[in-house]
Amino acid sequence: MCGQAFGAGQYHLLGIYKQRTMLLLTAASIPVAIIWFYTGQIMLLFGQDPEIAMEAGTYARWMIPGLFGYGLLQCHVRFLQSQNTVLPVMVSAGVAALFHLLACWLLVHVAGMGSNGAALSTAVSYWVYVILLAVYVRVSSSCKQTWTGFSMQAFHGAHDFLRLAVPSALMLCLEWWSFEILVLLSGLLPNPQLETSVMSIT
Repeated sequence: MCGQAFGAGQYHLLGIYKQRTMLLLTAASIPVAIIWFYTGQIMLLFGQDPEIAMEAGTYARWMIPGLFGYGLLQCHVRFLQSQNTVLPVMVSAGVAALFHLLACWLLVHVAGMGSNGAALSTAVSYWVYVILLAVYVRVSSSCKQTWTGFSMQAFHGAHDFLRLAVPSALMLCLEWWSFEILVLLSGLLPNPQLETSVMSIT
């Protein structure tokens, strides 16, 4: 939709589409966050090893802040890519990656948080990436026509967006779920810790 609006010269629509998507993805992230919060209990219901279920559940809880950041990040990336603005996205990704290395080392090794520190550093890195792109969109002259500030129009037209978004999301989810189901099934094998680790890596 952003690409069509940009090609048609309706530049202000890009900002509206971005705001609308940010609102809808934030709303969609709430039920996902609830599922992530209870990941450990859900895995136990599927007969997974209690130790693995507890570790996965704890990791998922620490990743919840990153869930909301990731949704907003995708909105900013698509907004800029549809304008052929890729250099700021690449530079911001590089800065976020370097920050992630530092945050991961500090939280995992220095603070001794282990896998929880890895999850938290990933979440924080997503937010750093989002903030960098948001600042660029706000101050860059290249986004002057496409980002004109917040608009009440973002609250309208959700149906058109969802008509495109839901089938696209399901297409991606079916691919991801097939791998996740294999990992869950590997947890039912005789040596679940080894089998799950091997499946997660592959």
